Amino acid sequence: MTDNRLGGIALLAGQLGLILTLSLHPSGKISPAEVDHMVRKLIAVHSIALAALPLMILGALGLTRALASPNRLSIAAFVFYSFAIGAMLSGIVIDGLVMPRLLPHLAEAAQAAAAAHGVAPASVPAPAAGDAWHALMKYNGYLDMAFVQVSMIASAAAILIWSIVMVFGKRLSRPAGIYGLVLGAIVIIAVFSGALGAEHAITIVAFGQASWLIIVGGVLCAQAATTPVSA
Repeated sequence: MTDNRLGGIALLAGQLGLILTLSLHPSGKISPAEVDHMVRKLIAVHSIALAALPLMILGALGLTRALASPNRLSIAAFVFYSFAIGAMLSGIVIDGLVMPRLLPHLAEAAQAAAAAHGVAPASVPAPAAGDAWHALMKYNGYLDMAFVQVSMIASAAAILIWSIVMVFGKRLSRPAGIYGLVLGAIVIIAVFSGALGAEHAITIVAFGQASWLIIVGGVLCAQAATTPVSA
């Protein structure tokens, strides 16, 4: 098997893991009775994402080698993508490892506060749980969003640079390069303009970036050998 094919397979597997995580990620309000189920689901879903990150790095490395040139643009793209992976890792840890530890305590506080007021808590966090819990959850959400935005900008920059090499260096796939140029520019403009404040907008962008990497991964798999991998 060749380096190109291995890199393409890693790109495909990493992006499929990311898509699976986005598809299964829980959202919305929950009742205290659902906390244990939510904790298990959060850990399971984010474990898939954690497993996908090394594959994404390996795939990006394979793409960088396939687009290698004297100007080192592909290496610059790999550096930006590494920043994106680091931001993804931070967000995954917060959402998948920190939140599952917070939720049970939040549920207990909501139930205790509701019992003190003689009412049953309808959701977590309940209004009666106190301003401190609301502030904590908002802080967690803002922190998570910050990592998402850093990841998207860094990924967009990497896709832009790789696409420049594809289009002007006539490497791999020119149509994929054109798509990457348009996609990368749109993402950067959307983030800095504040258009990515809504969850559905972030999901659309994430799927868009994943689609580009899947296309490129397929192109790499279809490429002839450049460097045979020794057994």
